[in-house]
Amino acid sequence: MWQAMFGITNLVALAMWVVLIALPRRPFTLALVLYAGVALLCLAYASGLGWVLATTGGGGGDFTTIEGVRSMFATDAGVAIGWTHYLALDLFAGLWIARDADAKKFSRLVQAPVLLLTFIAGPAGLLIWLVVRERRARGPGGWTSKKRPTLG
Repeated sequence: MWQAMFGITNLVALAMWVVLIALPRRPFTLALVLYAGVALLCLAYASGLGWVLATTGGGGGDFTTIEGVRSMFATDAGVAIGWTHYLALDLFAGLWIARDADAKKFSRLVQAPVLLLTFIAGPAGLLIWLVVRERRARGPGGWTSKKRPTLG
């Protein structure tokens, strides 16, 4: 069961990354990535987690120690569910990056390496995007006395 979940979620994620990176971004393709990709992966994650919690009496793991987290990932269920978690959130980050890059008029040649890095190493790709987009996100002149961020 867990091997099948692992394989299916990998295929779904890979297909949606290909759509996101290679196909024109029209409303249909963006909705496809969001619902057939992100939402489906979230559903697989929630279902797997719910099944494990229901069959183990709801005994959660210990997220406060390395040993506790290691024990959660020591089973096929833990690996499949944890990997699906990564796939869903990385794809969501990639979708946000693509939409943000399109809105800020970055070329697809700039976007592609960032999206590939996000696919391979989600937080690293997201960090690179946040650095790349910063000046354009602030508009002409970057931070100015008129545009200083406020906390209130």
